[in-house]
Amino acid sequence: MEAKVLEAMKNAGKPVRPGEIAEVLGVDSKEVSKAIKKLKEAGEIHSPKRCYYAPAE
Repeated sequence: MEAKVLEAMKNAGKPVRPGEIAEVLGVDSKEVSKAIKKLKEAGEIHSPKRCYYAPAE
């Protein structure tokens, strides 16, 4: 799931909200939120502003 979420963020080309990713992937937003938490802890993504996430540079 983390790989799919990260790929969706890269494809978006801008900071996105978990709900937007869930909509694109066709999954529950809770699943996306769990994946985002893991990705953030691993340093794969960052949050440029509240509730928005983007891949780490």
